[in-house]
Amino acid sequence: MTETPPRPPSPPPPPPPEPPEVQAPQRVPVEQLRFAMPPEHGSPEDERVSRRERLAAALRLFGRFGYEDGVSGHITARDPEFADCFWINPFGVPFAQITAGELLLVNSAGQVVDGCRRVNQAAFAVHAAVHLARPDVIAVAHTHSVHGRALAALGELIDPITQEACAFYEDHALVDSYTGVAVDQAEGRRIAAALGGRKAVILRNHGLLTVGDSVDAAAWWFISMERCCRIQLLARAAGKPVLIGARDAAATRERLGSDLVAWISYQPLWRQISREEPDLLRPHSV
Repeated sequence: MTETPPRPPSPPPPPPPEPPEVQAPQRVPVEQLRFAMPPEHGSPEDERVSRRERLAAALRLFGRFGYEDGVSGHITARDPEFADCFWINPFGVPFAQITAGELLLVNSAGQVVDGCRRVNQAAFAVHAAVHLARPDVIAVAHTHSVHGRALAALGELIDPITQEACAFYEDHALVDSYTGVAVDQAEGRRIAAALGGRKAVILRNHGLLTVGDSVDAAAWWFISMERCCRIQLLARAAGKPVLIGARDAAATRERLGSDLVAWISYQPLWRQISREEPDLLRPHSV
């Protein structure tokens, strides 16, 4: 019987190929990164169109957030060409249905100079006085929001208990009296005097009012202030809120309390509402 010779050993497998050299991701130059900033317009007409669109959008957002109470509440925007004229939402039109084309242009006396609807004269008396006292202010927002009225009923300021609340630290005031519906210029001037150079005022037993150097800034300050009121009421109901120290609160305000920061903070809301409700940009009412 013949023996089968042993098989020669198999050659060793070839070594695995060297992995290709992986290049580390290279950073994108900062100058190539996009970052939204307030737009610059080439003419008063372009600026006017933009302000009307932003104003209509802010009103619709206020409607979404439940800031509307009957016919109470307005946002005004100064016209870029006629500084003593202001765009405002018409009386009795729901915030959720406002279009840019339905906004009214009124003069400082509350008389309509562009549009076909009426204006809530009681509300405009306050806005006109604030605009007159603050030439730097482009927009004024005031509505009867739920938590703003609740804190106003306590006659208190916003405490620095959150980072967002610090934006209002020593930059808002309290009108510590209630004299009924504001229907005359004297009441408007009193509110404007209490506001002074600040960004907001709490009207006791009434609600909140905010201002800004753009519609977006004024709207954001109102939204943020309303949220701060809600948080303060919730925190107080749950226990004793811990205040942020004066130095840290002031430093936080310096970082977060400018109208530019407010404009930037508002942009996600603008992007959302302008994409979801493009009819608000309709230039003419129907």
